[in-house]
Amino acid sequence: MRFPEDVDADVQARLRRLEGQIRGLQRMLDEGAECKDVVTQLAACKGALDRIGYRLFSAGMRYCVISDESDMTADELERLFLKVS
Repeated sequence: MRFPEDVDADVQARLRRLEGQIRGLQRMLDEGAECKDVVTQLAACKGALDRIGYRLFSAGMRYCVISDESDMTADELERLFLKVS
């Protein structure tokens, strides 16, 4: 089962923003930015990636597991969640 179009669109937009943040981080390093600024940007990138993972996991639970179209067990679901947390 694929994710619904609204989930795909949301995740694609988030990934594009994250891509821009990472390019900004690379630029900061190239330009010799202050350590605290680089670390702050890195934390923002990590947070954005975490939110993307949670969005996909949440959608996966809603559309893949709850819909009875999946044969995932509770243990498999737990392992999947632990991968993104």
